[in-house]
Amino acid sequence: MKTVNDKAIVKDYFNATGFDRWRRIYGDGEVNKVQKDIRIGHQQTIDTVISWLKADDNLAEISICDAGCGVGSLSIPLAEMGAIVHASDISEKMVVEADARAKTILGDNHNISFAVKDLEALSGKYHTVICLDVLIHYPQQDAAEMITHLASMAESRLILSFAPKTFLLSILKKIGEFFPGPSKTTRAYQHKEADIIKILESNGFKIKRTGMTSTRFYFSRILEAER
Repeated sequence: MKTVNDKAIVKDYFNATGFDRWRRIYGDGEVNKVQKDIRIGHQQTIDTVISWLKADDNLAEISICDAGCGVGSLSIPLAEMGAIVHASDISEKMVVEADARAKTILGDNHNISFAVKDLEALSGKYHTVICLDVLIHYPQQDAAEMITHLASMAESRLILSFAPKTFLLSILKKIGEFFPGPSKTTRAYQHKEADIIKILESNGFKIKRTGMTSTRFYFSRILEAER
């Protein structure tokens, strides 16, 4: 059986047709109904994470690694609030777009460092490591390795989002109502929450807060774990 290289698929997709599609979704221009629904869901996930970080009232004192930053939807508002942000993405086009948006909003001397890297290539230590809407592109074994690596960089906190594996969502995916067709996206993987928590706990983390974003076409479970 031929092995699927999901990382290569994701990289190629987000440097080609996927980039234009998701740049529109993450922007504020005209999109179709499905894309608008996904835009709303993604923003709700971003808003949940920002609300958690703001509640701790120490953003100006911590370093944050935004792994899989996309076009900067999370990195830019966090930098606006004073956090030191290190943002990265596997897609060079995404990083270029994120940097351009940061300069438009924050000015040329913004306090975000951008890098084109996949998750396993990241290094360093950060108070908080965040990885949103990335695990959906990878199967369980790859996801476990990615989470373990991200955990090794997080000194205090790790925040993840993933598509939860439930009976209902599995059925919706099979009949094509959950994710867009193969011509529009990469492979979509769901993960059992219990499996994600087990990986986090094996790396010395405990769950502090949880959240769930659910729209018609976007489903994301959010976990905040602390050492």
